[in-house]
Amino acid sequence: MTLEKTTRLTYLFDFYQSLLTPKQKSYMSLYYLEDFSLGEIAEEYDVSRQAVYDNIKRTDAMLEQYEEKLLLFQKFQERQKLMTKLREFSSEMENQQEFDTLLNELEKLD
Repeated sequence: MTLEKTTRLTYLFDFYQSLLTPKQKSYMSLYYLEDFSLGEIAEEYDVSRQAVYDNIKRTDAMLEQYEEKLLLFQKFQERQKLMTKLREFSSEMENQQEFDTLLNELEKLD
């Protein structure tokens, strides 16, 4: 799996984990956040490696479906790009202090 895809799924997990079952959360957390192998997770839960793989693949697909419908990650990325542009713009402004304060408040909303 590519680093880009892993990073994307980690973000999707962050945004949508509350919609997952406890087992899905646990498998995903161990696999993506704790860097456990499929075999290590299987051993931890006393199930087959194939069962872990199937659960993770199904959950990956679910996270992608949630994103397709809710677009939380896409909107997050767009906000990040806009904030970066605004920060660049703020360096040219006269009232930079107030602008930076407002930007920081906006960032805290994420």
